[in-house]
Amino acid sequence: MTAQPIAPVIPSPGRLAGTPRTRPAAVRPLPLAGPAAALSVPAGVVYGTGRIDPSGRVADRAVTCALGWREGDRLTLTAEPGVVVARRDPRGMVSVPARACLAIPAVLRRRCGLRAGDRVLLAAVPGQDTLAAYSFAVVDQAIRAHGVFPHAPGGQP
Repeated sequence: MTAQPIAPVIPSPGRLAGTPRTRPAAVRPLPLAGPAAALSVPAGVVYGTGRIDPSGRVADRAVTCALGWREGDRLTLTAEPGVVVARRDPRGMVSVPARACLAIPAVLRRRCGLRAGDRVLLAAVPGQDTLAAYSFAVVDQAIRAHGVFPHAPGGQP
């Protein structure tokens, strides 16, 4: 007895047997958000996030590269609750460390309520040689003030 090969069964590209003909459903386009330009990041601003380490240093590579700050550059720092602003200033009292980052002195961290381990939003404006670090509590207040927070007050998604 010799084995006979089995021919493959390939359905024809036409109508399958026993399947009723139907018209294809009308295709509706998906809704689109408003113009993308309205949602774009303002020109000249670079955003990033970072975590304040135990020594008060915080960095994001894209932000520090955009500013072009180098080791030894002098900075003037100002603060208000939840925000630290650094500007390159030859008369500044703080200098950029070897690893380009923002080193926030302990006195200033205490004054504005930032602690080691806090995550911050970094906003750099290279044209003004300025870097701001915003606590997420400040960012949350701004979102809520804008009136578009998607969840109940104090709620999590």
